Amino acid sequence: SWVSLRAQYSDNSDGHRKLLAVTRPFYALDARWAAGGTGLTDDRRTTMYQFGEEAAEYRHERDYAHVFAGLSKGLHNGYARRWTTGIVLDDNRFSDVPTSSLPAVVPDDRKLVYPYVGLEIVQDGYVTTRNRDQIDRTEDFQMGLQFRAAIGWADRSFGSDRDAAIFSASASRGFGSLQDKALIVSAQTQGRVESGSLANGTLLLDARYYSKQSDKRTFFAALSGTAGHALDLDNPVELGGVTGMRGYPLRYQVGESKFLATIEQRYFTDWYPFRFARVGGAIFADVGRVWGPNPLGEDNRGLLADVGIGLRLALTRVSSGRVIHIDLAFPLNDDPEIDSVQLLIESKKSF
Repeated sequence: SWVSLRAQYSDNSDGHRKLLAVTRPFYALDARWAAGGTGLTDDRRTTMYQFGEEAAEYRHERDYAHVFAGLSKGLHNGYARRWTTGIVLDDNRFSDVPTSSLPAVVPDDRKLVYPYVGLEIVQDGYVTTRNRDQIDRTEDFQMGLQFRAAIGWADRSFGSDRDAAIFSASASRGFGSLQDKALIVSAQTQGRVESGSLANGTLLLDARYYSKQSDKRTFFAALSGTAGHALDLDNPVELGGVTGMRGYPLRYQVGESKFLATIEQRYFTDWYPFRFARVGGAIFADVGRVWGPNPLGEDNRGLLADVGIGLRLALTRVSSGRVIHIDLAFPLNDDPEIDSVQLLIESKKSF
């Protein structure tokens, strides 16, 4: 049927979450229609960080619903064009955490109800390879053009707390060959226009470079930048730990914009212990920084740099293609308030 079902329930120390989604996507380039719906309720305590330390806290309650339908004429002359329309309800409520020992920094409530229309153009440019972002697993890369754009209108008459145009757009394109050297560039933007002004606007630019050295070695480099404008308080730009810069604590820097550069020498082995996970490794270096207004009002301490080594475990008994990262990273900035060695363990979708 090509219909997917996702259900989630969690009850944790910092809140609870319920989610149900039923989707029949555009599962192939020649697919002619898509439809689906998502419902979410979420209630959690959210912590804001400053230089890796908990600095403030607020309660975030969210109700979200989304239904959509899409049509396409399928694949013609190497391209698929898809039109989508839908309705979104996104209700966010914020308040103090009465039992918290941290200061309260509370974002403004935000309720958006809007219909939207979207266009997607996908070029038939998919290729397969191995040992780039996974270990000894067939990988699909889109080297052709992929473009998405959507525009919606939130209105008080629909139940919103404001009138606003909601927009999003993204594009990506690959160059070269993944069997030798390849560059994949992408851009993404989104935000709202309220009373003639841009709110919560972001622009993300990203470039990823792969150079195949042998069947077991790949050189990788990435450069990304994010520019934000009038961001919602619950949507800061962060850097450190799992948000980039592996040699620094989680969310070490917070602001409105950032850049991050990474180079990695990746190694892929034939080791397959207990037929449970394939093993790889990496030597890496990161450089980056955040700038712009800090919600907590402190300077972000400028440019950051680190070097490190990492172990990669590609789990083969799960279908999600998750890769476990175990990294030892060494910050190169002289900050006596953080450890000189950082251990970072996380699960990611790629190497």
